[in-house]
Amino acid sequence: MTSVEPAHAAPHAREKAAPVTAVRPPRPARSMRKNRDWLHGLLMSAPAVAGLIAFVGIPFGYAVGLSFYNVRLGSPLAPSFFGLEQYRRLFTDPDLSGPFLRALLNNLTFAVVVVPLQTALALGLAILLNRKLKAIGLFRSLFFMPVVFPMALVAVIWRLILARSDQGMLNSALHTVSFGNWGAFDWLGDSATAMASVIVLSIWQGVGFQMVILLAGLQQIPGELYEAAELDRAGRWQQFRHVTLPGIRGTLVFVVMLTSVLSFRVFDQVYVLIRGGGLNEDATRTVMYQAVTTAFDENNIGQASAITVVFFVIVVALTLIQRRVVRPDHED
Repeated sequence: MTSVEPAHAAPHAREKAAPVTAVRPPRPARSMRKNRDWLHGLLMSAPAVAGLIAFVGIPFGYAVGLSFYNVRLGSPLAPSFFGLEQYRRLFTDPDLSGPFLRALLNNLTFAVVVVPLQTALALGLAILLNRKLKAIGLFRSLFFMPVVFPMALVAVIWRLILARSDQGMLNSALHTVSFGNWGAFDWLGDSATAMASVIVLSIWQGVGFQMVILLAGLQQIPGELYEAAELDRAGRWQQFRHVTLPGIRGTLVFVVMLTSVLSFRVFDQVYVLIRGGGLNEDATRTVMYQAVTTAFDENNIGQASAITVVFFVIVVALTLIQRRVVRPDHED
């Protein structure tokens, strides 16, 4: 009798193989990533930092050092150490403190008027030119064209417009409109209109630059927001308040900051108009003009350096305060 041996059971087809663990490369430590990011940021900012050090930091440090010495251009005497004497004279000596404080007041007046007025005008022009019209590029170029002109050239042009004689363009136009009842008026020499004249020509020259920046901000606002506002029956003013202004808040803050810095460094138009246009010096003297004339007309480099140092500290303090007040809500 032949015995039949049982066949071996075949392996189960669905038997799962042992899981294979994938080998992943080790992740870099968090500290290594931070160091690498810090190094990349440092390399990317190196050109700007080098430029600030070379053209701002070193000259300012040199000016601080000169402000502690009695330095005269063309003097055969060696510079003598003065300590804080230049700063004391700047605030206590009537012959020096009077013109300096008047120049500082003129600077503040110029900034207080120009910053809100130029920003509002630039915003209005940007909204006006943010439309799909024929030849809109031509109109944008025309409004931006004065920015290309050097400020010295702009001052010469406005000197012809505001000339005191009846041949001045503004006086001639007013004479014609008034049927001969308007006489010659000294717009630049009169203390009541001298600063206003500088403000007008400065806004005319610089408003196009702020307009372009705000126009770029307006074009970044999604059109769907205006469509949703129209569906909610929002008027033009409501759209401006609740869509346009929030959409360009960051850009508007940048424009205000930039206009403030530029308004404090006003010099070219004042210098050109005072020296060649009969501009009232006391009514339009600025701190930069005071520093330049002290250095190169009076040959007092030490006093001019002290003026620039004090003015730099004042401008930085005002800028930080303004930055704190008008910063966007999303910033810490």
